[in-house]
Amino acid sequence: MPRTLPTDPPVNLRLVAPLAQLAFLDIQSMQLPRPMTPLQAWRFLNARPIPLFALAFRIRDAISARFGVKQLGGFRGRVAETVAVGDRVEFFLVEEVTPELLVLTERDRHLDVMTSITVEGLRLSITSSVVTHNLFGRAYMLPVAPAHRLIVWYLMRRARRDAATGQGASVNET
Repeated sequence: MPRTLPTDPPVNLRLVAPLAQLAFLDIQSMQLPRPMTPLQAWRFLNARPIPLFALAFRIRDAISARFGVKQLGGFRGRVAETVAVGDRVEFFLVEEVTPELLVLTERDRHLDVMTSITVEGLRLSITSSVVTHNLFGRAYMLPVAPAHRLIVWYLMRRARRDAATGQGASVNET
C-alpha cells in the first residue's frame, strides 16, 4: 500500500487514521459537469445501479456473517436530500458534513473505513482510507482493495460519459 499522498490531494482531506497506520488509501478525482454539493455528487455517481453490485454485496454479506461482521446489504439508491452528523447514507455513518465535504464511516472490530467526498469548485475527490484491526480485516481487504479502486473508477468514468452525452441523472434527480 503506498503511504504517500498524491501531489494534489483534496484541501479538506480526511483520513480514518494517520497515513502510516493505513492499510488502504485510494484518492480519485474528476471534474463535475456542474456545481454540486458533496451529497449531490454522491447521488449523481450512484444514480444508477452498478451491474452485478447487488450480487457482490450478497456474497460479501454471506461470507462476512460467518465471522460476526454485520451485513451491509449494499447500496439501495435511497439517499436523503440532506444529511446531518449522525445520519446514515446507505450503510455509512455521517461523521462530518459541510458545503465542501461529506465524511462517511463504517467501523467494526475488524476494520475502520472512511470515505470522504470533497468538492472544490468543480473538482470532485473520493478519498477512501482503511485501518485493519486483525487477520480477518487484512484478509477482507485483499479482494476489497482492488475492487474498491475499480468501482470508484467505473462510477467516475460513467459519470463523465453520461455528462458528455447528456445522459444520466441531473443534480435535481439524484
